[in-house]
Amino acid sequence: MAYTDMADELFGAAYTQKDPSGVRLATMRRGGVTITRVEIARDGLKRPRGRYVTLEVPKVSVLDERDSAVIETAGTELRALLPPEGPVLVLGVGNRRITADALGPRTVQKVLVTMGAQHHLPIQGIRPVAAVAPGVSSATGLSLQALAAALVGAVRPAALICVDSLCSSEPQRLGRTIQLSDTGLFPASPSHARHLDAAGLGLPVIAVGIPTLMESSEGRELVVTPRELDAVIAHGAALLGAAINWALQPRLTLAQLCWLAD
Repeated sequence: MAYTDMADELFGAAYTQKDPSGVRLATMRRGGVTITRVEIARDGLKRPRGRYVTLEVPKVSVLDERDSAVIETAGTELRALLPPEGPVLVLGVGNRRITADALGPRTVQKVLVTMGAQHHLPIQGIRPVAAVAPGVSSATGLSLQALAAALVGAVRPAALICVDSLCSSEPQRLGRTIQLSDTGLFPASPSHARHLDAAGLGLPVIAVGIPTLMESSEGRELVVTPRELDAVIAHGAALLGAAINWALQPRLTLAQLCWLAD
């Protein structure tokens, strides 16, 4: 099987006939979105223990911040993974100069930032939020782990949300699924440059992403699909930004969030 970041690809189809020890899987449908929850309760499996939620949606390339049913479903699932209060730092992981890797940096541009003197909103109950796209080590000279640790130390958030492009093993799922997890960013190995988790940073790390890549048949490189990649990144960033805003600011309507985030 080709490499995948998607937990339901590792455990869903592979275990339809048996229930592996330490893995629970459930699927439901809400508002036109299929929700698959995978809970891994023990170590030693293909993914770290924790909760994974996959949302199968219509093509991301045709969705945007006006698609309230998808946004509210994704935001509700994300809110369930977060601590109920306290500041949140949103980290847009990736290289904005490479389209397939630009989902994280593009998403933070859509996040409603409420921290700082210039962001005092005349509304009670607004959660403090900061959003940063730290760039890549080749441009900054610093590793993602070092930058994330420095930002966490400065902001002192209750949780970190990391947004990143993901890899799928199934081409039909590229640009059509969203994955949320409370295990942090956990690519191919713990030594991977993008590995960020609670053990390393000392706070809950929530990962949010859309698969935009899959391994080639030879397994030596990543190829980019689907063909409408520009639209997947642009519309996916707007969709995830709106879902993050909905999750963090439940006192505001989606219309208010869209207006304020712009």
